[in-house]
Amino acid sequence: MTAAPDILCIGSVLWDVIGRSASAMRQGSDVPGRITRVPGGVAMNIAMTLVRFGMTPALLTAIGRDAEGDELVAACAARGMITDTIYRSDDLPTDIYMAVEGANGLIAAIADAHSLEAAGPKILGPLSDGRLASADSPFDGLVALDGNLTLDLLTEIARSSLFAQADLRIAPASPGKAERLTPFLSGQRGTLYLNLEEAGLLCNRTFAGSRAAAEGLLSRGATRVLVTDGGADATEGRQDGLLTQTPPQVLVARVTGAGDTFMAAHIAADAGGASPEDALASALQAAATYVSGETSL
Repeated sequence: MTAAPDILCIGSVLWDVIGRSASAMRQGSDVPGRITRVPGGVAMNIAMTLVRFGMTPALLTAIGRDAEGDELVAACAARGMITDTIYRSDDLPTDIYMAVEGANGLIAAIADAHSLEAAGPKILGPLSDGRLASADSPFDGLVALDGNLTLDLLTEIARSSLFAQADLRIAPASPGKAERLTPFLSGQRGTLYLNLEEAGLLCNRTFAGSRAAAEGLLSRGATRVLVTDGGADATEGRQDGLLTQTPPQVLVARVTGAGDTFMAAHIAADAGGASPEDALASALQAAATYVSGETSL
């Protein structure tokens, strides 16, 4: 290990290919805009924000030994992340995410994280081989975990003694993968970061707002949750009570990565000793700043 990490980021690290247009779009739209390729993935987005808050994350993910993978690992290292904990595969290509955004928000996205899924538990090697921890000395720090892992692997993590002492912070990769977090409800493990749609899918019901969603998740066994609802109120829920705040109102310029930014900012504030009120406010401000940020358009 080249340095001791402040937090482990486990999940997808890939290339984001994002097309953005200043025009409102619908199915079949063909409009001018900009297309960018940048390092992305839930774990990567969280790690990049954590670095901006002064933390040093270690990445546990799968990246191919192809040209795209070499470039991606170099980009991660250049951004201040620990990369020698990454599983490099000889026969799996580097994953990729593609999205199209218009003035009216996200139009469509496809996440190709098949290599991460195929690598499975191999990405957790540093937690048992002594690089980060071992079975006799489990990791006892912060862990940011994303739902791009398979349900089998997430279930294993929820039950594993390797994570018994860790401070787990968990987020789905997308609404379509929210139900993969069920093991953390039934196992009463970790802090869940969800948007309103994801909370509803995980509870198999519709919620009117973040406060109701937090109550619903707690009743299902969650120990701690943070539920966002775009520009509407966000709520942190614990077994001892609820905390609700309204995010700053801003003009939205981009949406991909906003939830990851919120989660990372909250983790950093929490780890820095901020009060629950200040940590939530800091996370909401960071997310608002992100979505209103300048683009290349």
